[in-house]
Amino acid sequence: MTLETTPFDAAQYLDDEQSQNELIADAMASGDLSYLKNAMNTVARARGMTAVASQAGVTRDTLYKALSETGDPKLSTFTGVLKAFGLKMTVEPIEAA
Repeated sequence: MTLETTPFDAAQYLDDEQSQNELIADAMASGDLSYLKNAMNTVARARGMTAVASQAGVTRDTLYKALSETGDPKLSTFTGVLKAFGLKMTVEPIEAA
């Protein structure tokens, strides 16, 4: 007997701003750029790619490509998407080990 499964899409469950912001913050804190890009992709899909792209000042296709697994978003795209999420990037010193 084959077990039937359905694909899991986290974007369907991130329906509130607080959860979305926590995901982005966790990804930023991890320092893992792949995780950050995936988190931004998930939140963008939860909010609607077309709306986020418009608010970020890029086309929908550009946003999909930038946040794809193989994408490498420009800094202007990255900061534009954060702004569309109502977030901003901050810089702080790395703590000594």
